[in-house]
Amino acid sequence: MKKKISKLSPGKNLEKVRNNIDKLDFQILKILSKRRKEVLKVIKFKPKSKIVDQKRISDMIKVRVARGKKLKIEGFIISNIWLTMIKSFIKLERKKYK
Repeated sequence: MKKKISKLSPGKNLEKVRNNIDKLDFQILKILSKRRKEVLKVIKFKPKSKIVDQKRISDMIKVRVARGKKLKIEGFIISNIWLTMIKSFIKLERKKYK
């Protein structure tokens, strides 16, 4: 069977790929909203002095990097995203405690 060749121009192909990326980004935003709700629940169960748990953060990163590698995602991408996300949610927790 012959491989299907795209008849779209390079500009149209780029636009199509970017639209796909946008759709994925919006799915990620929905998931982040759900994660935020769960993080806010955590506040009810731990004191302000325990917002940052370095061991848990380290363990989370290791597990996610390992899972990401199985999905062919480079470890540095997973580490950077999760460390930034965790830092942001820590900031949210501190803000909500005030």
